[in-house]
Amino acid sequence: MSGVGPISQDWEPVVIRKKAPNAAAKKDEKAVNAARRAGADIETVKKYNAGTNKAASSGTSLNTKRLDDDTENLAHERVPTELKKAIMQARMDKKLTQAQLAQIINEKPQVIQEYESGKAIPNQQIIGKLERALGAKLRGKK
Repeated sequence: MSGVGPISQDWEPVVIRKKAPNAAAKKDEKAVNAARRAGADIETVKKYNAGTNKAASSGTSLNTKRLDDDTENLAHERVPTELKKAIMQARMDKKLTQAQLAQIINEKPQVIQEYESGKAIPNQQIIGKLERALGAKLRGKK
């Protein structure tokens, strides 16, 4: 190790300081009073519904009257009577029960019950399966 000069440190001194006040600390009452005494400009803003537990949507909106006046009947389309009767007739002609027909088309028996009672929402895929299984045309008879 001869020939090497004196050992020296090349580190910079580290100075640890307190953090600058964050936004919440700047807003506390002591900080605002200190700023007033120092003559600094203070901006105050009143926020709407600040500090309350009310949702912004709890007030009446502009659409309230339009919603009250809306009389449109919103209901799902149901299986037409002709289709119900056609499914029942084709199933009876093939001498199948609802459960057997459901098994043939890989659906639950409840689906067949709903179609034959008219409670089901028409699904073209299921109607297509029924047409193939029953060998009858169920769509397009109008």
